[in-house]
Amino acid sequence: MARGFRLIFTASLLLMLLDLCRGSTIGVCYGRNADDLPTPDKVAQLVQLHNIKYVRIYDSNIQVLKAFSNTGVELMIGITNSDLLPFSQFQSNADTWLKNSILPYYPATKITCITVGAEVTESPNNVSALVVPAMNNVLAALRKVGLHKKIKVSSTHSLGVLSRSFPPSAGAFNSSHAFFLRPMLEFLAENQSPFMIDIYPYYAYRDSPNNVSLDYALFESSSEVIDPNTGLLYTNMFDAQIDALYFALMALNFRTIKVMVTETGWPSKGSPKESAATPDYAQTYNTNLIRHVINNTGTPAKPGEELDVYVFSLFNENRKPGLESERNWGLFYPDQTSVYSLDFTGKGAAVMTTESNITSSNGTTWCIASSKASEKDLQNALDWACGPGNVDCTAIQPSQPCYEPDTTISHASYAFNSYYQQNGATDIACSFGGNGVKVDKNPSYDSCLYLTAGSNKTVASNTTAISSTSSSSSTKNEVSTWICIYLLVTVLSLLNISHAW
Repeated sequence: MARGFRLIFTASLLLMLLDLCRGSTIGVCYGRNADDLPTPDKVAQLVQLHNIKYVRIYDSNIQVLKAFSNTGVELMIGITNSDLLPFSQFQSNADTWLKNSILPYYPATKITCITVGAEVTESPNNVSALVVPAMNNVLAALRKVGLHKKIKVSSTHSLGVLSRSFPPSAGAFNSSHAFFLRPMLEFLAENQSPFMIDIYPYYAYRDSPNNVSLDYALFESSSEVIDPNTGLLYTNMFDAQIDALYFALMALNFRTIKVMVTETGWPSKGSPKESAATPDYAQTYNTNLIRHVINNTGTPAKPGEELDVYVFSLFNENRKPGLESERNWGLFYPDQTSVYSLDFTGKGAAVMTTESNITSSNGTTWCIASSKASEKDLQNALDWACGPGNVDCTAIQPSQPCYEPDTTISHASYAFNSYYQQNGATDIACSFGGNGVKVDKNPSYDSCLYLTAGSNKTVASNTTAISSTSSSSSTKNEVSTWICIYLLVTVLSLLNISHAW
């Protein structure tokens, strides 16, 4: 009996530590409201190439679920607002959906979360009352097949669910939504599911530029906004909005519910009155956002608290109605080329260096495949470079000058460098999901000549600041990682001791 208890206790502790050490994550929303998007299998390849580990879709499309099978990418799927009525009315509808649309693809496709409804308070149809009954039926269906602990159930909301968000400590839910929010919060607390929120500082700036500075919205502010009630200092709107939600939850005595940001981002193009919708501002916002999240900074009210965030969105979606910006939130064009450079790992800024120590004497650098990269990652990156990346890979075909040695790393190096030189020889152009490495020695050999593009571009003026900030945060993360490893080893030792008993 004692031995069994010790095993259960240490195993539970191990699972808790694994979750504790996971850290914050960055994902991307994959909307498909467009008529010119690549096929789901090509999208899955693109996602892997850029080292994106978490993807949100808005339905349970079978082709998408199949495409992400065996990729290791964690998928958040959705039940649309139009399906809330049948899901809320009959348990059998949820059971049938799970049996036919999910179970055939799970666990090869790593489905980790189901969103039941999306921003229902913004919906023109009054479907709010259907959300919690539908959530209960979906959870019951998962429980029947033993997946209720592995797949979380929640619902997404706009910031409009709050009646007050400033100062953050005064955050409060809109009382008109109380009839469904209270039971929903009880559901989330009981099942340890996150409160999902869509946050867009862009709209706050666009609609009220006199009250919200652009730098504050872009994580670029050098000044601080003080919450008069708590004395907490805020340097960006994102944190302020997150904390407003946490304070709203605490006001209703829901202190254990975690917040997950299921949408945020910045448009790269807009109508004439949307002057802040540019590629530069979009790149600035998302780069700063990713670094802020990956560094496990937390928020002023929740320092160090892990936060999972999904960037909106993977592609521009040409069928979306509204202002021009609505169709231009994508990180990629439909042809899979980047709208602007972005490193999804959050590490790119930390490893960027100045021109003086990355160039050779004549200012030329090349990009080759990392010897530490796995065969699978290199092959995925090579396939992308020679396909959507528009690299001419003729030279690495049989009987061509760069075919020998016939290895993935050699072929990938040639393709990586070609893409790098054709796209401005920037740090991001040599990223390939962390599988590319810049060198200042010409990798050409025999008759295999690697492309060059002359002198390097100068690194952006804010690179040094980014590097120093990221370095300190990186050091903090490394310490946290080692602590987690030590704790995990300790627990595993306890498991071995328990087994010996």
